[in-house]
Amino acid sequence: MTTFDLAPLIRTTIGFDRLARVMDEALRCESGSESYPPYNIEQHGDNLYRIVMAVAGFGEDDLDISVQDNTLIVSGRSSKDKRDIKYLHRGIAGRAFEKHFQMADFIKIGEASINNGLLSIELIREVPEAMKPRKILIHKKSSEHKLIDG
Repeated sequence: MTTFDLAPLIRTTIGFDRLARVMDEALRCESGSESYPPYNIEQHGDNLYRIVMAVAGFGEDDLDISVQDNTLIVSGRSSKDKRDIKYLHRGIAGRAFEKHFQMADFIKIGEASINNGLLSIELIREVPEAMKPRKILIHKKSSEHKLIDG
């Protein structure tokens, strides 16, 4: 794995600390340390997105979704009672998790729902009118030029 030292860049920039956090998070996730639970990121139109996470064994009360500093945080803790069960094979992971997703500017978190072991979180991109591209009209000037007598 290739490592990047961003310290010289960060020392000489002001206001790019969020970019540095995003890059650090991306490099940390690339190492495979955050592969549980599996998830998909879907696009439904130009401004609609959905995160779908496989959370088998977790109920609504076991999951927590929060937003902090443009970061969506999804965590889960199984509240099932720890009975004395002897497993012959245990393939359903019920371990606690915390997943972080960096949100771009103007992304708003919509509804969340759980169905058939899949947690869906709706995301909507709402760009303010002031930030949208706008057309500038070009006016014709009159073709007559005024001459100044010297």
